[in-house]
Amino acid sequence: MSCIMESADFRAEALRIGGVKVRTERSIDVVNPYSGERVGTVAMASVEDVRRAMDIAHAYVPTLSRYERSAILNRAAALLRERTDEASSIITAESGLCKKDSTYEIGRVADVLNFGANEALRDDGQVFSCDLTPHGKKRKVITTREPLLGVITAITPFNHPMNQVAHKVVPAVATNNRMVLKPSEKVPLSAYYFADLLYEAGLPVEMLQVVTGDPREIADELLTHRHVDLVTFTGGVAIGKYIASKAGYRRMVLELGGNDPLIVMDDADLDKASDLAVQGSYKNSGQRCTAVKRMLVHEKVAAEFTERVVAKTWAWRYGDPMDKANEMGTVIDEAAARHFEKVVNEAIAQGARLLVGNVREGALYSPTVLDRVRPEMTVVREETFGPVSPIITFKDIDEAIRISNGTAFGLSSGICTNRMDDITRFAKELQVGTVNLWEVPGYRIELTPFGGIKDSGLGYKEGVQEAIKSFTNCKAFTLPW
Repeated sequence: MSCIMESADFRAEALRIGGVKVRTERSIDVVNPYSGERVGTVAMASVEDVRRAMDIAHAYVPTLSRYERSAILNRAAALLRERTDEASSIITAESGLCKKDSTYEIGRVADVLNFGANEALRDDGQVFSCDLTPHGKKRKVITTREPLLGVITAITPFNHPMNQVAHKVVPAVATNNRMVLKPSEKVPLSAYYFADLLYEAGLPVEMLQVVTGDPREIADELLTHRHVDLVTFTGGVAIGKYIASKAGYRRMVLELGGNDPLIVMDDADLDKASDLAVQGSYKNSGQRCTAVKRMLVHEKVAAEFTERVVAKTWAWRYGDPMDKANEMGTVIDEAAARHFEKVVNEAIAQGARLLVGNVREGALYSPTVLDRVRPEMTVVREETFGPVSPIITFKDIDEAIRISNGTAFGLSSGICTNRMDDITRFAKELQVGTVNLWEVPGYRIELTPFGGIKDSGLGYKEGVQEAIKSFTNCKAFTLPW
């Protein structure tokens, strides 16, 4: 009989409900995608566990002042920065992301905490005079933002194990809300670590409950429980649309997939553009909704651009995620790697040319470049959530815009050109939530608005400042003036 080896840093996690570590008879194994070692287990919540978490959250009335909320978040950020190596190693162990990527992620999480702390101090209420028209009155309207009456359900994906959690939890804390969090069962250890950090920093335990389990068993309760006012979800389109069908008369913030292009015009600095291309394709093992999923390149410069991308792809070191010299680890699991292999092979069979990569060993999938790719091929029509660089050529800006807008997604984009007329057209005509000039599609800071349209989401934004708006009710108060 074969057995799965257990990691020396094994973590056995319980649910976090009302400040109690709740252990259950059933558990879920967490396995390192690279080594196959079991790096932890998490308790498997039942529907009753979810209901208890909701009841505890709903019964609690947060009374933290703005200063207290800010202090908790800043304290958690400081603790996390002190423990960067430990926290990043947890991410690497459960997700297969390389140490470079997981260390960078910890920095981003600390940024989210600091930005949340700043926003907790900022009163974004407005004051309106009412004597603005012939029939106006001598009154003022003052707006305030208040926490939701009910509980926020947050459901997070595997690709940024701690940062995705932070982008749900931090705005909730900053606004005195209560949240029940269900992290991905593939990478739950980071979420428990983050929750414990906040408790240590002084967060009342009732404000954040964490449950893990089989989505088929507990998801509907998380979506439809009578105490839920808002569902915030980051993940795939199919699940997002299922949530929309189930949530009913509840607020929803759905950040879904992307099929983001890097568009390279014929005047572009090709060395700089190819740097952006490989970084945007392979960072985080290509598992980002804003990764470069398609490279749209003007036919006049396609040959030279492709040559540079291939050379830089060969130089991109991948392998053992714990080796700090490697720039890429594994993808989330072997099934995902097999999927990338399948869609690449399908594209080759349909006439695409493999220039480098398409080598798989378990969950390890090599950085891969294809050219002669056509827009109708699955590898670019659908979201390929891995380290694949498909190159599509176009003849002019009209065709570039048409190809870019020709998928169901509308999340982000990157543009490489110095011509102001082209820049203006891309900014106006690309059907996306973000247009980045001379940057990868995924560029953002943790404060700024982020989100997409079409199948990439409902248009509601993440980013700390925008999430706070979604997580609050705006109340108007009027008075004689």
